Amino acid sequence: MVLIKSKDEIEKIRQAGKILKRVFERINPFVKEGITTEEIDQHTFQFICSEKAQAAFKGYKGYPASICISINEEIVHGIPSKRKLVPGDIVSLDIGINFNGYFADAALTLGIGKVSPAMKRLIEVTHDSLREAIRYALPYGHLGDISSAVQKFVEAYGFSVVRQFCGHGTGRFLHEQPEIPNFGVVGEGIKLYPGMVLAIEPMVNEGGEELEILDNGWTAVTKDRRPSAHFEHTVAITENGPEVLA
Repeated sequence: MVLIKSKDEIEKIRQAGKILKRVFERINPFVKEGITTEEIDQHTFQFICSEKAQAAFKGYKGYPASICISINEEIVHGIPSKRKLVPGDIVSLDIGINFNGYFADAALTLGIGKVSPAMKRLIEVTHDSLREAIRYALPYGHLGDISSAVQKFVEAYGFSVVRQFCGHGTGRFLHEQPEIPNFGVVGEGIKLYPGMVLAIEPMVNEGGEELEILDNGWTAVTKDRRPSAHFEHTVAITENGPEVLA
């Protein structure tokens, strides 16, 4: 069931989103050559706690960390470890928070040092595909309008969208209906109404769409081991159009 939020609930999710934006602003400077992903996770947890919020991912279905950190060929759900970042890596950070019972979820991909032109292009296209998708998060449109926007934008640059993972509703719970694929057909899917809150998240592969899950049971990697990028915003559908909350 798709949950429609009241204006008061949207405001509470907006507050969670403001906190999540601050967490990203504070953690991004730590994401550099030589730091371990475990250290990034520790900093993130401290920042979330300092905001009187909770790390929504920690313990969720048994997930062992506060943040998902996915490097290069890792698509999503990378588990922090003692692995150090090196120049040329691309790193996806996915963070969710719970503030007073309301959730916000966002992700971005960063380059470490000097990355290759191909990696840089992958990051740019993934980022811009999210911006394109948000343009179609309109009241009384259809979910397929958002999904189609991502797919068309990404494939025009010769990249592929991940089909086995998708975006989702969020707000009262971390994951709600509807699921939001990154592929689809304009005019298809459920109708969008004011009060819906969607976590739209393109996951884009340089190579093919096929993936595998590592033995840890969480981390998804590209089957061809070519790089992947990931961006996500929490977006409210309003009468006046989309509002990015986080």
